[in-house]
Amino acid sequence: MQSIPDRNFDSLVTPTRLHRSLYTDPDIFELEMERIWGEAWIYIGHESQIPEPGDYFTTNINHKMPVVMIRAKDHTIHVLHNRCGHKGAKVVESRSGHVRGALRCAYHGWTYRFDGSLQKVPNEKGYEGTGIDLSDPCYSMQPLAQTSSYRGFVFATLSQSAPDLETWMGGAKACFDNLCDRAPEGEVEVAGGVLRYEHACNWKFILENLNDTMHPMVVHESIVKAAESYIATLPPEAAEQRREAEIIPPFGASYEKFEDSGITGFPFGHHYDGGKTSIHSGYAVDPDYYNAMVAAYGKERSEDILAFNTHNVLFYPSLTIKCAVQNIRVVRPISVDKFVVESWSFRLKGAPESMLQRTLLYSRLINSAMGMVGPDDLEVYRRAQEGLASSASEWVEFHRQYGKDLTQTDRIVGGGTSDLDMRTQYRAWKAYMEKSPQGHTRHA
Repeated sequence: MQSIPDRNFDSLVTPTRLHRSLYTDPDIFELEMERIWGEAWIYIGHESQIPEPGDYFTTNINHKMPVVMIRAKDHTIHVLHNRCGHKGAKVVESRSGHVRGALRCAYHGWTYRFDGSLQKVPNEKGYEGTGIDLSDPCYSMQPLAQTSSYRGFVFATLSQSAPDLETWMGGAKACFDNLCDRAPEGEVEVAGGVLRYEHACNWKFILENLNDTMHPMVVHESIVKAAESYIATLPPEAAEQRREAEIIPPFGASYEKFEDSGITGFPFGHHYDGGKTSIHSGYAVDPDYYNAMVAAYGKERSEDILAFNTHNVLFYPSLTIKCAVQNIRVVRPISVDKFVVESWSFRLKGAPESMLQRTLLYSRLINSAMGMVGPDDLEVYRRAQEGLASSASEWVEFHRQYGKDLTQTDRIVGGGTSDLDMRTQYRAWKAYMEKSPQGHTRHA
């Protein structure tokens, strides 16, 4: 990768503030792509997207490096650099699909097995006596440094030295367990299409905003008031309209309500808000779904699963999940002032169809570019990106409840309106940028 001179990161990020150049400097962005997106585990896709051998799904692992996730004939899953070992052309162009027999480059027809190894070179006799060693892995579609899956969620990293996936997840792994355990059969699968939403701002804004509970009652005030006014006009029998409208008001909860939810931070930049309570905790439980859960797990275990109630869970830097409503958002950076968010919905296996319909409804209302909540956030991101071009101040601060975070064995906990989430992220940001993995274990 390109060699970029080191910076004095202590002069850019302190425990309570960061320099505005983190959002505006293209050189810093490129270094982030190399040292954060090149070292962390990055979410690629879900196993249910490629159920059969030869099924594939393509994406980028950072702002410009294409990869393909493919299921081999023995049903193992591989994440490969989407690059021909001959002239370097992308081998797989479409977003998803199925290939028979082998992957074939459209340029010169080199073919590859589903594990990426070179299968056949057309007119191979032309290489006789040239000294080329076609068994050299450089002529294959090479696998990423590490690929791993947890409960069907596939991650990969460009780093040979990254810790194993479950170590990297740490205590936040319990949120993946909760998401999957909410299915009576203990598994989820991708369902419906993807909502793809382009943001004209720096990729870090959305991660900072996920568990920023000081903004909802301000940013979402107008839509919350509109929803509450609408709900007040509904007759008791308007159950379907009420169910849709009642998704919105929790976004305007009080500071006290959000404070009670708490924030939990982990090494490597992960965090979530909620646990015992969240903005989703007031949702009614579908009786048919509850009965299916009790039949699968028993009453006590079912209620334990449903009682663990988080809002946004961040696996830094690429993935946020919502356990209670079974959808995820995937961050894909493009440039210093542009990124794409993809929202995917999941079916709880063994649950009634009404649960998937609720998930799809939630995502349309909240995560869509045509929704009622996401565009509010995008507007303030846009204003922040433009405002940070000003040199009126060089700093962005995150002092709220600084010094009150409580360090536990594998995590840090704090009040729900604190800036603990920002402090968690930027400790990890510095550790990655300084290439000091040991920094991820410090909670100072």
